[in-house]
Amino acid sequence: MNLPIRPRRNRKSAALRNLVRETELTAGHLIYPIFIHAGKDDQPIVSMPGCTRWSLDGLVKEAGEAHTLGIPAVVLFPAIADQLKTCDCEEAWNPDGLVPSAIKALKAAYPSLMVITDIALDPYNADGHDGLVADDGRILNDETVVALRKQALCHAKAGADVVAPSDMMDGRIAAIRESLDMEGFTEVSILSYAAKYASAYYGPFRGALDSAPRSGDKKTYQMDPANAREAEREAKLDEAEGADILMVKPATPYLDIIHRLRQITSLPIAAYHVSGEYLMIKSAAASGWIDERKIVLETLTGIRRAGADMILTYYANDAAGWL
Repeated sequence: MNLPIRPRRNRKSAALRNLVRETELTAGHLIYPIFIHAGKDDQPIVSMPGCTRWSLDGLVKEAGEAHTLGIPAVVLFPAIADQLKTCDCEEAWNPDGLVPSAIKALKAAYPSLMVITDIALDPYNADGHDGLVADDGRILNDETVVALRKQALCHAKAGADVVAPSDMMDGRIAAIRESLDMEGFTEVSILSYAAKYASAYYGPFRGALDSAPRSGDKKTYQMDPANAREAEREAKLDEAEGADILMVKPATPYLDIIHRLRQITSLPIAAYHVSGEYLMIKSAAASGWIDERKIVLETLTGIRRAGADMILTYYANDAAGWL
């Protein structure tokens, strides 16, 4: 055959494939989400096999292992005792609470580890919602933003490097930026959940934190999975309000959203490979139908290829070890 152009020539050896590879995946691209609780024991999470609800001692050990593998950052998700959950969510900004204590422990043990904290009220809310709830069931936007400012400032004072508002309230990025700057925390970054969808993929996570809404759903503040242009609008608003990094959540069902945002912003983009995505791979691998290692690395590479600069994944430690 007379074929002067043969694309297969660039695939003929591992050395050449490595040289022409377009997308890089390393441990340095990964962020490890870690569940914590106030107990002394480390509890396996039934809804997420392979994941654990860590005590503070367990957290420090687990985070240290991740950091040794080259993972630069962890993000903390607290399971709050029922007796501390209230309608006003005051525990969310308790300076002696679980998250501030965890931040201090991690920064004391590993100063170079970047500690990210979730800014939302659902772990602390008796109603299980990300925002304060009115008597008629409405989620109160502006009143919630006031509470989120307090929570973000509390975490910054404890030593958080990055605060990550996941609540999807309007105007919260500008409000949090203003609060941080007024108190001198100009170096604390904001990782905004700019495009967080009302997804069925979150189920195992809510089981891990017992944070499902007591009534109703989250569709009045999380985004409709059918919408893409709306994600661009949300991202532009968050960028204008002072976000440093933009998040898309979930990741693999929304690769098109990651790609769209990559075209309209120069800000770094994070993607959250969420609990449902994790559990589907775990379940299929446990049944012997797929090669877990190969599927995970292919999935994470696909998320990077779509335009994500960093990936939050429960597979962070495993992936870092495989890489």
